[in-house]
Amino acid sequence: MNTNATAAPPQPRPRLPEWLRFPLPVSRGFSQTRALLEELNLHTVCQSAKCPNHWECWSKHTAAFMIAGDHCTRACAFCAVSTAKPLPLDAGEPERVAEAARRLQLKHVVITAVARDDLADGGAGHFRQTVEKIRALNPGTVIEVLVPDFLDKDDSIKSVLAGRPDIYNHNLETVRRLTPTVRHRATYERSLSVLGKAKAWSGEAIVTKSGLMLGLGETEEELFSALADLRRAGCDMLTLGQYLQPTLRHIPVVAYVSPARFAHYKSVAEQLGFIHVASGPMVRSSYHADEANIILPR
Repeated sequence: MNTNATAAPPQPRPRLPEWLRFPLPVSRGFSQTRALLEELNLHTVCQSAKCPNHWECWSKHTAAFMIAGDHCTRACAFCAVSTAKPLPLDAGEPERVAEAARRLQLKHVVITAVARDDLADGGAGHFRQTVEKIRALNPGTVIEVLVPDFLDKDDSIKSVLAGRPDIYNHNLETVRRLTPTVRHRATYERSLSVLGKAKAWSGEAIVTKSGLMLGLGETEEELFSALADLRRAGCDMLTLGQYLQPTLRHIPVVAYVSPARFAHYKSVAEQLGFIHVASGPMVRSSYHADEANIILPR
């Protein structure tokens, strides 16, 4: 063994294009939102996943709540959320999320979570309780759940649906070929199955939604194939955004997709029949999620 050998240093990230550079907003709203989240001891995907939009969203008194702790049982190559042994579920968390939504006067609430493969139901019951608490304290608020795959367990999917969220969101994340590299333990077909079941069991009562990150090395043909697969699974809404490498330890960006290409992909997706498409470099699953409220069945 060559004891003098050293690991190759991580490669520097490519320079951001102009369309991904923007000043960070500074406002009283940002500080107020941060203080509220700290007071109620709540996690957000904005912080844990290092979302580039969280400065803007918090300044506007919005946040995507992340329940069931901030330790994930999976280690996806794109995600900045910590992988560690999770703590027990916090029984008071659903009520505190509902209280935060009330104080922020949110018209659209997004609830997501880490993957909890350590739990028999994957945390589905915790999702349902959170939805029910929000519904009770904030009547009329649109509730969107952004769920893990629950290992495609029927009882877990049905449990979340029983809480009557308005939008059932589960991200496909990337194309079929790249899934084994990008997503730890998750599979392409399983995600399609989860979305298909949610739509089949809820019908028109609940809107289904999914999203993909671009710039991971996918081809246009692979992307369009993934969009067609989502439509066959009954997926109603779509988000397309640019993957941004959170740290040098994560999977690198292969390409930066131009705003013009994102606009083209939006047109293609709409032609496929998605009822609402958000497509752009800074788009994320919950970014400006309330813009789709006008088309939701009420």
